[in-house]
Amino acid sequence: MNTSAAAAVPVEEGGTTRYRVLGAISFSHCLNDLIQSLILAIYPILKGDFNLSFAQIGLITLTYQITASLLQPLVGLYTDRHPKPYSLIIGMSSTLCGLLLLSVAPNFEVILIAAALVGTGSSVFHPESSRIARLASGGKHGLAQSVFQVGGSTGSAIGPLLAAIIVLPHGQPAIAWFALAALAAILVLWQIGNWYKRQRQAGAPRGAAKAAAPANLLPPRTVSRAVTVLLLLVFSKFFYLASITSYYTFYLINHFSVSVQASQIHLFLFLFAVAAGTLIGGPIGDRYGRKIVIWVSILGVAPFTLALPYVNLLWTSILIFIVGLILSSAFSAILVYAQEMMPGKIGTVSGMFFGFAFGMGGVGAAVLGVVADHYGIVFVYQLCSFLPLMGLLTVFLPDDVEKFRHHEPARA
Repeated sequence: MNTSAAAAVPVEEGGTTRYRVLGAISFSHCLNDLIQSLILAIYPILKGDFNLSFAQIGLITLTYQITASLLQPLVGLYTDRHPKPYSLIIGMSSTLCGLLLLSVAPNFEVILIAAALVGTGSSVFHPESSRIARLASGGKHGLAQSVFQVGGSTGSAIGPLLAAIIVLPHGQPAIAWFALAALAAILVLWQIGNWYKRQRQAGAPRGAAKAAAPANLLPPRTVSRAVTVLLLLVFSKFFYLASITSYYTFYLINHFSVSVQASQIHLFLFLFAVAAGTLIGGPIGDRYGRKIVIWVSILGVAPFTLALPYVNLLWTSILIFIVGLILSSAFSAILVYAQEMMPGKIGTVSGMFFGFAFGMGGVGAAVLGVVADHYGIVFVYQLCSFLPLMGLLTVFLPDDVEKFRHHEPARA
């Protein structure tokens, strides 16, 4: 049996849902994104200590997220053909090195190198861990992706809170304490690698009698159009999220005169809402259809984003929580929708969409940093408030692929 055929064996997709594996990969995702969120959370420290402009802040995010976005599709494509059960450990080790370097970085250039190392770790982590979540899903693909992604969203929410408690009072060197989280993740990922290796070994004999990948039931033109629409929706979602994750603390500090610590608490509330929304999006998509979730998540948030730049602090907190809750429910549905359109290419699809999401976040942070320097931070949110209207593009998506699979005859 060739390597690509072995890689395509969907060992657990039709079996029992492995909640312990899903919990472990979600916990690892939590630790991974907790570490990554420190870069965003300590921006006020870096800006003050190194006298950075908003454009330079955006460049840090761009370096981190572009590193991840460019490598993720390549990692996914490679591991579709050559699965590497222990590659997640290598990725987390790169994140650990970037974290330690960030804690001692003496200048802006070294900060960029540290951000690139963290981005490289992310590029390895996301495609392979998304594949493991699907293999452990037992057919509950939306649920599995939501459980996996809620770990990352939870880590992103906890990171700024821990930064406010640990890093802000003690300064840049205190970042090194978070190396303990990276070491804990490496231990968990070692066990996940062992499970993944056993599943591939157990599935190899059955794969000899099967095709290398399931047939795609949708015409190539339909798939290409749908992928284009999905990527545009990902653009709208993550470009808008970049305005929050990179600049929300500055918006609160400049517009409402809150303290740095208070701004971190507000950011935590938003990221907590993102975690909650991430968890509910996948199961709802499993039950009612992924296209419905995409409709509601992207377009449904528009009234709240349009009102956000014009309200007081209390209503800002309320609206931003609603935005995080609704908008974050889309990505699990988008990712599983794309995976079902391109069967047998789980790593490639995951890498492409995670990579594009990271890339749009990085580009968004850099572009919006320049806009903030020239026109002010409030204008950034007035401009970005229109992005969710791109949810109207959902009308061009075909019906859910699973419905198509169940009701249409197979094509030659």
